[in-house]
Parts: sequence; C-alpha cells; structure tokens
Amino acid sequence: MHHAPRLPWTQISPKAYQAMAAVGATTANSSLGTALMELVKTRVSQLNGCAFCVDMHVRDLRKHGETWQRINSLCTWRETGLYSARERAAFGWAETLTRLVEHHGARDAEFEALKDQFSDQEIVELNWVIAQINAWNRMAIGMCAPVVEKEIA
Repeated sequence: MHHAPRLPWTQISPKAYQAMAAVGATTANSSLGTALMELVKTRVSQLNGCAFCVDMHVRDLRKHGETWQRINSLCTWRETGLYSARERAAFGWAETLTRLVEHHGARDAEFEALKDQFSDQEIVELNWVIAQINAWNRMAIGMCAPVVEKEIA
C-alpha cells in the first residue's frame, strides 16, 4: 500500500529536523563503525515496519560493501552464523530497546552480552543510534515517507 506523504514535516519543523540530523552526524563519527550502525538501523527499521528507512539503510549497507546474503538474513540473524558475536550482541540490544514492552525487566542478559563485546563508550553510542533510528522510524511512518523506486545497487 502506498500513501502520499501526510505533511511536509521537515519544513514545518525544521529546527527539530536539524537537531535530529545533528545527532546523526555525531553518531556517524562513533567508534562503532559504519557497517555495524547501518546493520542496527536496518534491523530496528525492520522491527518497526518502516519501509522508507529499511530501503535507505539497505542502500547504505550496499554502498559500504555489505553482501546481499547478510542483508537478506538480518531478519533471521539468530538462525544464521553470518554475524559476529559483536553484531549479535548489538542486534539483541537493539531489539530489546525497540520492543520495550516485550522486554520489561528482562534486559540483563542482553546487556551482559553487550558488555562482553563493547566498551562503555560504545554502549552509550549504540544506545544513541538505537534511540535515534526509533525516532526516525516513527517520523517516517507517521508522516508516510514514501519509498521511491530506484535502481538496485
């Protein structure tokens, strides 16, 4: 189902949009690495059902050399051996923070897995990445950001 955009939200509230973009520019310089951040953003966008963001982040993953097999298997990351322990810890944490209601009081195991793979600084940076992509997903879904057909990279 295709919807026209509901409102020109980036023009109606440019300061909030620019602030969100500034957070993205800050996290882009994270020590987490572009590939991991894009994988996490894609996974969160899949969970939230944000077609616009899934399309954008998959394209970004391809630009950075990610394989189609790993991209296609991201929704089944637990069932494959295609991802490192570090990536798996990040995906588990991203799912925990995205599906808050489903994980009330049950975040300790995911956090311990995260601590085994990431420094404190990286954990905080990962939290910002997850929080921001969740916010972007909500804006894109709420405002019906369209997916425009493009050539596959």
